[in-house]
Amino acid sequence: MAQGTIRYWAAAKSAAGVAEEPYDADTLADALAGVRTRHPGDLVRVLQRSSFLVDGNPVGTRDHETVRLAEGGTVEVLPPFAGG
Repeated sequence: MAQGTIRYWAAAKSAAGVAEEPYDADTLADALAGVRTRHPGDLVRVLQRSSFLVDGNPVGTRDHETVRLAEGGTVEVLPPFAGG
């Protein structure tokens, strides 16, 4: 399994109670499942509305099961932002 960092922004950071934390997962789906287990409640709802970057690349509409995570990589959780 790859190990890296999940970074939370705005409402995701508030709901998680941390700015970042480690992941130990092979896919984005696995990493997010771990997040949901560690942070039940508000963060689960925020994740449903969020966009994700993996190593700086937008995930877009790709199935999270197909998005492989790299050793030392970064997942950014980007909830909808107000304004420009």
